[in-house]
Amino acid sequence: MSLSCAVKQLNGKTYRCFFELALAVMGGKWKPVVLYHLGNAGVLRYGELKRGMGAVTDRMLTRQLRELEADGLITRHVHRQVPPKVEYSLTAQGLGLFPILCAMRDWGAGYEAARGGADVLVPGEPEPLEGRALHPRYAGQAGS
Repeated sequence: MSLSCAVKQLNGKTYRCFFELALAVMGGKWKPVVLYHLGNAGVLRYGELKRGMGAVTDRMLTRQLRELEADGLITRHVHRQVPPKVEYSLTAQGLGLFPILCAMRDWGAGYEAARGGADVLVPGEPEPLEGRALHPRYAGQAGS
């Protein structure tokens, strides 16, 4: 493989290789977390996502959700009611990332163990050691 790949652009993202494109679409601090939570939960509302993500600001979470929607990885469904109810879920493209995110999660669990464990800063429910499964909502779409 040559390291002098052509520079390409897709949907405003400039990249040289497919790995760069993948990182441009799903990379960053919060996007993988959003995608992982949606894969586990199936459908989440904004507040549920925010509660599960700790230190993310409203502005950053809103921005990340908009970018994920624009890139076709999540869908945003607005229920016409008062107050409005907005739900997020994975698209088929977003679903394709779930096995990668699970592998990253498993690597993180192994890394924590290899480094002697972590100090608990805020008490709460411990994360299970075994990886979480894809939500049954996506059963018919798996492998899409």
